Amino acid sequence: MNTASSAPLALRFYQTLPHACSYLDDQEATTLFLDPQQLVTADVYNSLTQLGFRRSGDYLYRPQCPTCHACQSVRVRAADFKPSRQQKRTLKRNQDLSWLAVAPLFNAEHYQLYEQYINSRHTDGDMHPASEEQFRSFLLVDKAWASLVEFRDPTGKLVAVAAIDQLKDGLSAIYTFFDPEEKNRSLGVFAILWQLQQATLMQLPYVYLGYWIKACKKMNYKQDYQPLEILNQQTWQAFNKDPVG
Repeated sequence: MNTASSAPLALRFYQTLPHACSYLDDQEATTLFLDPQQLVTADVYNSLTQLGFRRSGDYLYRPQCPTCHACQSVRVRAADFKPSRQQKRTLKRNQDLSWLAVAPLFNAEHYQLYEQYINSRHTDGDMHPASEEQFRSFLLVDKAWASLVEFRDPTGKLVAVAAIDQLKDGLSAIYTFFDPEEKNRSLGVFAILWQLQQATLMQLPYVYLGYWIKACKKMNYKQDYQPLEILNQQTWQAFNKDPVG
């Protein structure tokens, strides 16, 4: 059990007006944002991540809903992770892929894959239809800790890109998009497994997976990576499916 570190002092935050929840039907949400004019150092980012904040583009945010606490931050203890039999098969199927970490700058090849992914896999979400403006604002930032990791097959074809931030105590899995036609590779699963391997090699204790919501089926996959920890009342605890909140 670890208590999340306190955020640095003198930070400015703004809270949105209630808006439709992206995860739960018939629910309203409010979001707390760090002032985008605030200087974000590595220490600030790490501390806020430990307090349940996530990054989207240049924005650091977390849900701040007055009557709902369904969004729970989760992270995997990388060194203690043991892949399941199915996860081992996924690693084996993708052992022919090469990878390269690149700066998060606009790349037409990346965007083409992103557009293909969003317009194929997420037609029911608020990210559809994909646009170049959305892609830039969501994934491209000028920060030392941010990178895009390319995964290519032996022919050189780009099959997946993972947006990853390196924190002081782990890697933050921001987003992964991939070729929707490469279904047999389970590239979304592979990207998380790869990050767990990299965190271990880098001697970073955690991989942050964002929010888990019990009632949201799209979030269920995060339970497959154990041992998982969940942030409950500013304390990181062993994960269970019925957290007290």
